Amino acid sequence: MCNKRNKSKIEVDGRKIKIDSCMVPLIRMLNHSNIEVYACCCGHGKYPKTIIGKFPKIAPTMELLSLKIISRKRKFYFKDKQGFYYIPEVVK
Repeated sequence: MCNKRNKSKIEVDGRKIKIDSCMVPLIRMLNHSNIEVYACCCGHGKYPKTIIGKFPKIAPTMELLSLKIISRKRKFYFKDKQGFYYIPEVVK
């Protein structure tokens, strides 16, 4: 877990993206395994760690750690009053 502002840039498909620093090793491993990751968040001690990706044999979009299917194609995360992001399907 890292603090809310501790981000790292990694390269994915030729693009540089910002992710939580503590998630970098896991996301690199998933990318090397050809799992398409759309978004991720470590939860910053407030919410569960989440990784949203494409899993064609199971569901078009799914949260990997909870195995919850996400029906949205974008805007996966919602922001709470303190500025932390979460996925409603996972927090319920």
